Amino acid sequence: MDIVFSPDHHLQHGRAELTDGRLVPVYEHPGRLDAVLATLARRGFATPLPPQDRGLDPITAVHDPAYVAFLQCAWDEWVAAHGAGGDALPLSWRAPGMREDREPERIDGRLGYWSFDAGTPITSGTWRAAYSAAQAADTARARVSAGSRAAFALTRPPGHHAGSRFFGGYCFLNGAAIAAQGFRDAGIERVAVLDVDYHHGNGTQQIFAGRPDVFTVSLHADPSFCFPFFLGHADETEGGTHLNIPLPKGTDWAGYAPALETALARIEAQDPGALVVSLGVDTWDGDPISSFKLQTGDYRRMGQRIGALGLPTVIVMEGGYAVESIGDNVAEFLEGFASA
Repeated sequence: MDIVFSPDHHLQHGRAELTDGRLVPVYEHPGRLDAVLATLARRGFATPLPPQDRGLDPITAVHDPAYVAFLQCAWDEWVAAHGAGGDALPLSWRAPGMREDREPERIDGRLGYWSFDAGTPITSGTWRAAYSAAQAADTARARVSAGSRAAFALTRPPGHHAGSRFFGGYCFLNGAAIAAQGFRDAGIERVAVLDVDYHHGNGTQQIFAGRPDVFTVSLHADPSFCFPFFLGHADETEGGTHLNIPLPKGTDWAGYAPALETALARIEAQDPGALVVSLGVDTWDGDPISSFKLQTGDYRRMGQRIGALGLPTVIVMEGGYAVESIGDNVAEFLEGFASA
């Protein structure tokens, strides 16, 4: 399996996020991918390929150019207003009834205009890291479009919470959406996106809402108790183009496996020409910000079932915050997928 990786991910290293009323060290840090990379090397995976740079076109195919322009200049604007002593974090957002047609001029307001949480710090390297991650997702897609059976974009920051016009949930540019749109632009008539991260892929749902050419599915913790809270319920079908399968706290493989079968059956019924998988391993028992109970061996079973679809597939790295297990969990999934 082709693996695409950029060391630029190290450039996104926030100091703190706002959690439970406290500023705490960011769970989404460079050590996550370093651990995965070391494990894949130890287990005999191919040497990763660098991403190919195709500029902004793959990014603006799914993200508003005005939003992209904001990300490019946000850190410089923050430093001009506040200095470089801390991360750029938003502290105010629009509420129902407030205006959406007027973007503030000051960076403090612009951060809130383009985001939905206070847990996603922008730093001096955020744009470069997010840009390289987007290029890696697009490169993995290009490898599959050129004939590879599958490719893995080993990327951070993650992407599935990023919408066409907003960032949050550690995400800035939606790699899974970029890959899916890339398949469409390359001539694949119908694409499916399967999100198996612990958290709902709200950005992916929003980007493709109502589009019959991209069928999206997300298995995740029920938003009644879990971030991102305001999207991810089962009744959000987007006119039949989307499926949410929210799951309860404590879900283990016995509860997860039937939900996965439901998702795969719906994907097969769509008869897609390609598949994109948002791979989060924060469903692992012991992940510091999650509540599911999957074991390391379960990821091999998951990979086997998804691989058995037999579709040209791009796998994009999303969450997983237990550094001690993330590498083995990812490797188990990839090996299971390959064995199918």
